[in-house]
Amino acid sequence: MKYQICVSGAASGSTVTASHQLAYDLGKAIAVAGKTLTTGATVGLPWFAAQGAFSVKDREGVSVGFSPASSFREHVTVYRLPTVEFDYINFTGMAYVGRNIHLVRSSDAVITVGGRMGSLHEFATALESQKIIGVLLGSGGLADYIPTLLQNIEAPDVKNVIYDTDPARLVSKIIKALDAKYSEFKHDGTDDGINHQVTSNNNNG
Repeated sequence: MKYQICVSGAASGSTVTASHQLAYDLGKAIAVAGKTLTTGATVGLPWFAAQGAFSVKDREGVSVGFSPASSFREHVTVYRLPTVEFDYINFTGMAYVGRNIHLVRSSDAVITVGGRMGSLHEFATALESQKIIGVLLGSGGLADYIPTLLQNIEAPDVKNVIYDTDPARLVSKIIKALDAKYSEFKHDGTDDGINHQVTSNNNNG
């Protein structure tokens, strides 16, 4: 299945300088795996992830940006956000806060790299939406505070949070978790999406 995997991270600040290569490697790993990268169509770490995906030749996955703007013109002239690295841009017209929610809800998994308050909003939305979540430890900012945060604040489905320090390995773990989550579904268009053979076998013990 061509899962939509979001890379969430800081648009500016110290973690962009320190962890831009890690974000780039995340985007590249998602594209190499043939999955769809989703980002906030913004600058900083999400942009580096989009560049990483864009660098993969003959990639099967695509790069989709969710813009806070309502049009291409607004995206470029008002928000001053990039365009080249995206195969498709969804102009949400929801500003940043609404865009964050739409981005997360439209993704199968969310990976946090670095990050500031906007990334915290996306992380909390992913938790509440019961998404598979990846955290790239060692990337600074929010990502390195998440383990402490979850130890001190009760949150739903923390079992869905996956940690690693290596971008490619983290993406592989995310895909494995998504495969397990959707193990009873197939995506060949021959039925309603449910693998009835698997369900039948399970019912028969």
